Amino acid sequence: MELERARDDLVVAASAGGTTIAVALLSGVAGVAEVGTLPTLLPLAVYALYLFSRKGGPYGDLDEPRNWAIAAALAGAAVVVAAAL
Repeated sequence: MELERARDDLVVAASAGGTTIAVALLSGVAGVAEVGTLPTLLPLAVYALYLFSRKGGPYGDLDEPRNWAIAAALAGAAVVVAAAL
């Protein structure tokens, strides 16, 4: 595995993991919204999609690790907003 690829994977994994933890904390500790277990794991599903999309190429201009990390964070935010409504 190349070092650059490992760094890219780490960026997306950290974003997905951090967002998952944030959603769980907002649900359990802060009581902002009552979020179930499966919706809480949605950012990790974005990371899984990222990993499975790395099997081949060519990749488009928008297929960047930064965009996948943002997608994971937005998925977590969408879960919290949907549960709060």
